[in-house]
Amino acid sequence: MNAHHGIKKSSEKNIRIIPRLDIKGPNVVKGINLEGLRVVGNPIDLAYKYYKAGADEILYLDIVASLYQRNFDFDLLKTVSKKIFVPKTVGGGIRSINDINNALRAGADKIAINTYAVHNPEFIAEAVHKFGTQCIALSVEAKKINGGRWETYTDGGREKTDIDSIEWIKKAISLGVGEIIITSIDNEGARRGFDLELTSKVIAISPVPVIVCGGAGSLDSVKKMVETCHPEAISAASVFHYRDYSIGDLKRYLKQNGYNVRL
Repeated sequence: MNAHHGIKKSSEKNIRIIPRLDIKGPNVVKGINLEGLRVVGNPIDLAYKYYKAGADEILYLDIVASLYQRNFDFDLLKTVSKKIFVPKTVGGGIRSINDINNALRAGADKIAINTYAVHNPEFIAEAVHKFGTQCIALSVEAKKINGGRWETYTDGGREKTDIDSIEWIKKAISLGVGEIIITSIDNEGARRGFDLELTSKVIAISPVPVIVCGGAGSLDSVKKMVETCHPEAISAASVFHYRDYSIGDLKRYLKQNGYNVRL
């Protein structure tokens, strides 16, 4: 961190802006605190719209596959992937090496695993061994509990695990994951800003890139996250789905404030 009030050296890497598509059946849905889901659009249309608007990546998560023990819809992903030429991180209901193979064949570039990995941590090591660390991301849904700690949830934020989120991230990193996607359940969908405390704790222990999810509100709330925590990427859903501002608006704002983005 340098002292120039968030003005970054030009050598520093671009901050990636990643729209998040939460998929339920044929629809993109959005809730608040991962509850009360509303349909906000069609995954094919929205992914294409965000790609054209300058998204650096797309985060594409089937949020009910694990809950209902359903398989991921690889055909839908294949259709979404046809017109989109930025990396796609894909997750939801991924329970085997075969699932990862199918997702990569359907157009995924990276695989995000949460529920299955929580119950079978050795799956991370197996997946990393087979596909490489750069291909496997850990998705963590964290909810604040007493004593300044966070508990890990699974199944789209529905199931408690009693697992400390920071300890779980440390373990997953030791097993080889190449990226952390951290979602604050408390802030998710509320559009009032990110959980800076949680994010700074995650970034402090993570040698791999961290994507922050859950809470993007005003443009200023995103700037606050970037200048406080320096994540590699910001992921957002509601602010883009409900047109609070566009990906381009956000990138221009960060650029004006001295941060590197791909315009």
